[in-house]
Amino acid sequence: MGAPVGGTWVKRAVVAIVFGVSVAASASAAAASAAFAAGPATAAGERVVLVGIPGLMWSDVTPADTPNLWRLAGDSALGSLSVRAVRRDTCPYDAWLTVSAGVRSAVGGACGMAPTPEADGEGAVVPEFSWLWEVREQRDAGTLGQALHAAGRTTMAVGPGAALALADREGRVDVYASSPAEVTQWSRGDVVAVEIPDLVAPYVSGDRLSDVPERLSADARRAAARAADAKLGSFLPRLGSATVLVAGLSDHGSVPHLRTAMLHGPDSGPGSGPGGAPGGGPAGTLGARSTHRDDMIILPDLTATILARTGVAAPPAVVGVPVETHATGGNLGERVETLRTADVAGQTIRDTTGVFFTTLAVLQVVFYVIAFLLLRRRDGLPAVRAAAVALASIPVSTYLVNLTPWARTAQPAVTLFASIAAIAAALTVAALAGPWRRGVLGPLTVIAAVTAAVLLGDLLTGTPLQLNSLMGYTGVVGARYYGLGNIPFALLATAVLLVTTSAADRLVRAGRKAVAVALVAALGAFAMLLDGWPGVGSDFGGVIAFVPGIAVTALIVAGRRVSIVKLGAFCAAGGVLVMAIAYLDYLRPPASQTHLGRFVGQVADGTFLPVISRKLGAMLSTLLSPNLMPVVIAAFAFLVFALLRPGAASAGVLPIAFERAPMLRAGLLGALVSGLVGMLVNDSGAAVLSMALALAVPLVLSAGIRALQHGEPVPAAGSPGPPASPAAA
Repeated sequence: MGAPVGGTWVKRAVVAIVFGVSVAASASAAAASAAFAAGPATAAGERVVLVGIPGLMWSDVTPADTPNLWRLAGDSALGSLSVRAVRRDTCPYDAWLTVSAGVRSAVGGACGMAPTPEADGEGAVVPEFSWLWEVREQRDAGTLGQALHAAGRTTMAVGPGAALALADREGRVDVYASSPAEVTQWSRGDVVAVEIPDLVAPYVSGDRLSDVPERLSADARRAAARAADAKLGSFLPRLGSATVLVAGLSDHGSVPHLRTAMLHGPDSGPGSGPGGAPGGGPAGTLGARSTHRDDMIILPDLTATILARTGVAAPPAVVGVPVETHATGGNLGERVETLRTADVAGQTIRDTTGVFFTTLAVLQVVFYVIAFLLLRRRDGLPAVRAAAVALASIPVSTYLVNLTPWARTAQPAVTLFASIAAIAAALTVAALAGPWRRGVLGPLTVIAAVTAAVLLGDLLTGTPLQLNSLMGYTGVVGARYYGLGNIPFALLATAVLLVTTSAADRLVRAGRKAVAVALVAALGAFAMLLDGWPGVGSDFGGVIAFVPGIAVTALIVAGRRVSIVKLGAFCAAGGVLVMAIAYLDYLRPPASQTHLGRFVGQVADGTFLPVISRKLGAMLSTLLSPNLMPVVIAAFAFLVFALLRPGAASAGVLPIAFERAPMLRAGLLGALVSGLVGMLVNDSGAAVLSMALALAVPLVLSAGIRALQHGEPVPAAGSPGPPASPAAA
């Protein structure tokens, strides 16, 4: 190693990096605020008709069974609707209530159809509407209807669910009819909501949604879809020039799906946003900034869209944003098939995630047990090394698989797992057979670099690979729609720190320690900024965890000690930095904010404690996960034995690896710090630490085996191994 480095310039470098990131964040956020200050243009005075067909999926829409829907789709903007409210599945009552509130809502207790309103002149009143916020604590119920009435707009509801959606705080709508057949004049309301329950009614018994995935036969479901389509066709030609939103609104059983969403109106053509220039011909896809997807929206977006189209300002409680359309190629059949495939992909990921993580946990534990036994005998080193690299290749393979059309095959689950295995095998061969195979850190650098490059590239392109990924997220579940998830964060932080320390190891050996420290800090800060930047990674807890990992790694590379006090200060710095980023996001218009900016608003109005409590509860629950904790326990146990009793536990491979590549210890410790802090500050909890360990420990072990194969002396059984380098402090 080079000469010891003084602490002054190291501290200045760390401060400079944090300050530079903050300045860059401020400048970019200011530019973004200016760009979005005016927000999307809205068209005042439009008549809007929301047609809710609870349970409708794109697989139900066909030329033969639903000709009216098919013709409407031909010149409408099309998208997927994620109907996730509060429960795992969303009943019609919760769905209509969410539209009313503009925020995810649930009635609690029994959940089926909306209550039947009571006649009040030509209008109606939802019975005991105040019960929703007085007893069920749904304080935002009536937000949509109240805003419309305050702005002088007339509301017309057809069906109980529609009345619930448009009811003001008194539970009242201006005009009411129980079914479309009773309506004689559709122009009586500035905003009209229509409920067509034919498709979901067979799945509701009493006041409960079906607790099975599919209650109807294929023929019975097609018959229900035809009935709903006929009802739509009976009044669709009578809506005139109104903007029409068609939404699948709710689930129809115990398994959530992506639902149908259409927008047909004077400006639903390609490239138009809310109130944009009229488009012509077949429209494109339907998306929203809430999901950062061009072809996916959420239930609260319907609320925001109705308000924007009628020229009414959205109340602060509304978390949705007005929908936007985007140009796309392909004919109607291709567009619909793409949306059907999106639901298939989401369903497959949801159904197989448990199996995948159970299998991964078993593979990890079995690997450590076999590695322990073989390394004690100093036998089978090439096989253990290959298995270690293969295990570390699995995470990035779960993202790369989305470059293949696995969801369009006859057996998507089988194709998914087979493709992941094939990609992991190809990466393993490339890492072990390339010209870098002779170096101690060669395969480690290849796998870590590929993992980091894939995740960073995914962030910069809108995260198409994390969506519908086994280690990402899916709109079917609806927990996250864009940005860097908690598991991808753990993989990104670990990969970046391992890659930078691999490069730093060469620089330190060349006597360029200052450059090595700057490299670790700069590349780490770049990845961290992408991780936390609103609209890119949008990861709140990730920034808090990434900052101490980068700082610990940089200080160890510089040969400096890391104390508990310093570690706490680094964590605090991460918290300050992410709150600064969140505050800059908060300064943007509400429609442009991400959940980071909205959290600042919750802190300001004192409503943030339930969010913190929910995330803390979710984090603690992961500590009992049978899929996650075995990975943490097995990996930590192997590390402890391999470091404390290297001769007996692992043939001394880790001490030899740290002796041959001293900076490797810095990368491993930095990754463990980020993983541990990330576990404590993210609702995914143990998933963050387990995935950091699942990537880092096998790669470090493979480096140690390669060092051992180079002929380094092996510590005797029970010996403490080679002396630690100064960086070990």
